Amino acid sequence: MMILQLLYMLAFITLAVLAIGNLFRNVYMLGLQSRTYNSPIPPAYPEGAAQFSPHPELLDESGQIIDEPLLVMRSMSVEDAREQLDALYHQSPGSKDEV
Repeated sequence: MMILQLLYMLAFITLAVLAIGNLFRNVYMLGLQSRTYNSPIPPAYPEGAAQFSPHPELLDESGQIIDEPLLVMRSMSVEDAREQLDALYHQSPGSKDEV
C-alpha cells in the first residue's frame, strides 16, 4: 500500500514539474515573439529557419501589425440597456406589438 502511494506521488511530482517547465517555456517564447513583432527593425532569420507570422486578425488591410486595443467597450446605463433589449424584443418576428 505504501509503495502505491509513493508511485502516485512520484507520478504527480513528475507531471507537475513537466507542466511548470512547459509554462515557463511558453511564457519565454511569447516574450520573444512580442519583442520580435514590436521591433522597428525586422529580425534576420538564418537560412532554413521558420519565420513566425502573426495571426491574421492582428494585421490591418495593408498587412501591418495593428497597435491599438482590439476590444473597446463603452459603459452604458441600465436604462439604455433595457431600451435596447426592449427594441430587440419588439423587432423579433414572434413578438406582439403593443401600440
